[in-house]
Amino acid sequence: MAHHTIKSPVVLVNLKCYQESVGNGAHRIAQAAQEVAEESGVSIALAPMYMDIHPIKHHFDIPVFAQHVDPISPGAHTGRIPLTAIKTAGAVGSLVNHSEYRLTIADIETNVQALRNAGMISCVCSNNIATTSAVAALGPDYVAIEPPELIGGKISVAEANPDIITGSVQAALKANPDVKVLTGAGIHSGKCVKTAVDLGTVGVLLASSVVKAEDPSAVLRDLVSLL
Repeated sequence: MAHHTIKSPVVLVNLKCYQESVGNGAHRIAQAAQEVAEESGVSIALAPMYMDIHPIKHHFDIPVFAQHVDPISPGAHTGRIPLTAIKTAGAVGSLVNHSEYRLTIADIETNVQALRNAGMISCVCSNNIATTSAVAALGPDYVAIEPPELIGGKISVAEANPDIITGSVQAALKANPDVKVLTGAGIHSGKCVKTAVDLGTVGVLLASSVVKAEDPSAVLRDLVSLL
């Protein structure tokens, strides 16, 4: 089965469950993402809420991820989201083990394997170098390193803790030479993104700086301005 790929550098915007990213808000951010991706040549992908995956995929030409997928097969699992559902809706992949939705290592492995088998992209989130090494060994497409104490803040991991980025890149590539590393937490400017890429990552995973912006296009233009 053909495997989806996204060219680097990558800006992956997690829309989470903010009021600003519900319904029309998600479309507003998707419109901005498509415009800036076309202008800049930088890949900009979104991870919206489940119900927005299909409409965004239908109306815009940008890669769409799920925020989570449950490690289950279709069946009697009320309220859960099997991989088939996100794939049918048009997602190219899924976040796995986000700091706001932690999974066991066994469930991470199940999801990574299922996404690979479906020709989809796995982006496994990690909070430190040791975890990065462990999850990279499972063979995901991306590992996203996000120190939890910096998520949603104004100080980016690129500024506060560049060593965790370089250490994570080294640990990930040692465990799995094919994995790509993203970094996140507090990323809010083009300088943060350039620093992250200079330290060996292929891009960033971010949320609030774009989702809560009055003008998402302006923020995205700034984020990709130095790439």
